[in-house]
Amino acid sequence: MSECRTALLSTLCLFLGSPMALAAEPEIHWPSGWQIEEVEPAGETPANTQPVSRQRAIKNDENGATVMVMELTGTPIEAGHAVNLEGVLLEMRKSIQKDFAQGGYQSVCSKMHPTTLSRLEALETTCVITENGRHVLSQTLVGAVDTDKAFVFSYAGQAQAYEASKDEVRSVRDSLKL
Repeated sequence: MSECRTALLSTLCLFLGSPMALAAEPEIHWPSGWQIEEVEPAGETPANTQPVSRQRAIKNDENGATVMVMELTGTPIEAGHAVNLEGVLLEMRKSIQKDFAQGGYQSVCSKMHPTTLSRLEALETTCVITENGRHVLSQTLVGAVDTDKAFVFSYAGQAQAYEASKDEVRSVRDSLKL
């Protein structure tokens, strides 16, 4: 199971560090009892661009093992650049499936469907990761594009923790101000 947690965290970090990230800090209210982290963007930011911003909350079990991760990330969009949100989320979803397959897991992801993220229209997909037919992890990706920023809100966790954390995730999504 620790391999599964490592795969979960590394996959989440990989995708949330992708070119979709955030310019100004959004208002986000993380659940109590979760470990809150500011995540430094990889690499240096050119002086003429706004930096990538990432915020993460981690839920640990009683032994200190990570069982759930939520992360909001985004980046400024250059003027005139049109983001193909569905294409970006499809690529992220394919990468999730490929990474887990390399670890011996199987995954099935839902069709992309419309939703909202704060005040923005968004797209969402959820992947269920199994091992030998047993549900071990779930990961949801929610992407939205504003006039000058693109956002990805992702949450992932062990099957039981994911289910048990739905109200906390909903609370974060409902309180999010982009």
